[in-house]
Amino acid sequence: MADQNEQKNNQGAENAPEAEPAPKKSKRGIVLVVVLILAIAAGFYFWRSTFTEDTDDAQVDGDLYQVSARVAGQVVHVDVTDNQLVKAGDPIAEVDPKDFEVALAQANANLASAQADLEQARVNLPITHVNVRTSVSTSGSDVLGSQASLSQAQANVAAAQSRVDQAQANAVKAQLDVDRYTPLVAKDVISKQQFDAAVQQAAATKAALAEAERSVKAQQDQVSFAQQHVAQSQAQAQQSAQNAPGQVKAQQARIQAAIAEVAQAQAKVDQAQLNLGYTKIVAPISGIVSKKNVDVGENLSVGQDLLTVVPLDNLWVTANFKETQLKQMKVGQEVDLKVDALGGRKFKGELQQIGGATGSRLSLFPPENATGNYVKVVQRIPVRINFTNLEAENKDHALRPGMSVTPDVTVKQ
Repeated sequence: MADQNEQKNNQGAENAPEAEPAPKKSKRGIVLVVVLILAIAAGFYFWRSTFTEDTDDAQVDGDLYQVSARVAGQVVHVDVTDNQLVKAGDPIAEVDPKDFEVALAQANANLASAQADLEQARVNLPITHVNVRTSVSTSGSDVLGSQASLSQAQANVAAAQSRVDQAQANAVKAQLDVDRYTPLVAKDVISKQQFDAAVQQAAATKAALAEAERSVKAQQDQVSFAQQHVAQSQAQAQQSAQNAPGQVKAQQARIQAAIAEVAQAQAKVDQAQLNLGYTKIVAPISGIVSKKNVDVGENLSVGQDLLTVVPLDNLWVTANFKETQLKQMKVGQEVDLKVDALGGRKFKGELQQIGGATGSRLSLFPPENATGNYVKVVQRIPVRINFTNLEAENKDHALRPGMSVTPDVTVKQ
């Protein structure tokens, strides 16, 4: 038994040195496994990295509302301070309204005067219609009257002519009597008295003939006058008939002019009311007051900037991606947003727009590359990313424009 144990010990001693390489093989296997795992992880990470595109050149963006004065005047009250939260419609400042109240009263007075002129013009329109009709009717009556006078004058001429004929016949007869009595009186056939009576009768008939002829001439003058009056009355009637529509149109034009003056006066009243309302300056949107530059007693001019209101709801992200990252980017892709200032707090977004030009091209001084020492530089293009659930994720309104953001755009599903 002792010999056998000794023999086993000797064999164990001989085999002991040959067992040393076993731990080395085990270590190499572990290293290979680790390297393989790391290679697989790196490959998986690299493969997975092709699913997204990210950048650290991004920030929260939003509209900045510049509040300015719309009327000139002295500030009598300021209601806000820097970094104050305001809601849309909250008072910001007030300009002295007294001058604008006076202007409104003057505009109202001018409007009342214009309305009175319009009412007068409207009242005069039916009066003008009546006057025109009366003028036309009167001129027509004058024509008829003058024509009647002409007819009467012509009749008088005819009557006077008849009297002339009668007087002429009487004168001829009387002269014949004188001619017959002349030889008879010389022979004492008739008395001297009878002859003298015949001579006197002849003289009287001649005088009556002359009077009748003058009457004819007078009546003929009356006919000429009546003819002129007829022509004048006819001209007046024609003129009245022609002018009647024009007079009515002229009055209607006065009404239209008065209506225009009323509209103009009303516009001035509306403008005065607007200017009076502009004396109370209010917040155009809810947000934070920044860059306040107005104090009580300051005289404002139209368009002068007073402060800036930074909204906390209408926000988005502007990310400047390298041009090499845009190959697979499309509108509508999902984006994970991590905000640095909020301890990496994450938000959900959606790619909304890809900029129309690179940031360098849109800068104040765009680079000119037509030089001999040109070096190609990877450009960045602004990309707009909208928050998809901002109201729920930003209930505390912690986001502020300008905060740094790291966006991860999912370019593959």
